Amino acid sequence: MKKPLVGALFAVLLLGAGVAPATAATGHEAAASVAVKEKVRPKAVNFAGTVALSNCSGSVVRTPDSQPGDPALVLSNGHCMETGFPGPGEVVFDQPSTRSFTLLNASGSGVGTLRASKIAYGTMTDTDISVYQLTSTYAQIESKYGIKALELNTAHPVQGTAITVVSGYWKRTYACSVDGFVYRLKEGEWTWKDSVRYTSACQTIGGTSGSPVIDNATGKVVAVNNTGNEDGQQCTDNNPCEVDENGNVTVREGINYAQETYGIVPCIGAGNTFDLDRAGCALPKP
Repeated sequence: MKKPLVGALFAVLLLGAGVAPATAATGHEAAASVAVKEKVRPKAVNFAGTVALSNCSGSVVRTPDSQPGDPALVLSNGHCMETGFPGPGEVVFDQPSTRSFTLLNASGSGVGTLRASKIAYGTMTDTDISVYQLTSTYAQIESKYGIKALELNTAHPVQGTAITVVSGYWKRTYACSVDGFVYRLKEGEWTWKDSVRYTSACQTIGGTSGSPVIDNATGKVVAVNNTGNEDGQQCTDNNPCEVDENGNVTVREGINYAQETYGIVPCIGAGNTFDLDRAGCALPKP
């Protein structure tokens, strides 16, 4: 995971941030000092609706059925929660939170602060997601800042799709394609199912954790960026390995991954309330 580890204090001093980026500075960071730039990028893919957390990235998201008067939601990673990493099998559900998020406009400038009322859902089991409910509605955010939420796609991502990872923390974008899908992605204590593997052009770095992965053609969120194999190690922290249906293990040094988000949609009902008993909801339960 792109998480705070060795060198965190240096990162705080360097960035002037309240908390270190989601991992210490590494060789990846130097290599990615300038985001991968595509020759042509659809106008729909920009920073509008993304947020910067104290240690990660995120985005204001909605389902197709979310209403303007619903409390808005912010999507990030489970390992980005202020409560710490949830253990294997642990689910954080409907827990109070006052976390703040810096909302970005299309050019990547911070335009205001959003505040959570609770962690609606968070886990690192099967997937790596956190969803915060805000004190503001979508209508209030749009009226005050002129920014709309990003929509969660309802279908499984497709191999070969051109995507952009948009980091609110670093105000950088990374352009590549969906290279394929991983039956099981194992990192340290955690195992994630059906993860998205990027092509090598997406060299995401610490602090990009929680970034929305956007389908360039539709502008919709298809995944949330969460990890990458930094050192070529096998199944260790910061070095996830791929495990296929037969138990065969593959290590891809320098390759990065995301967790699909279409499975979140069936779990959100009226009023943007999480209901893990809704039809089609397969997220882990507390």
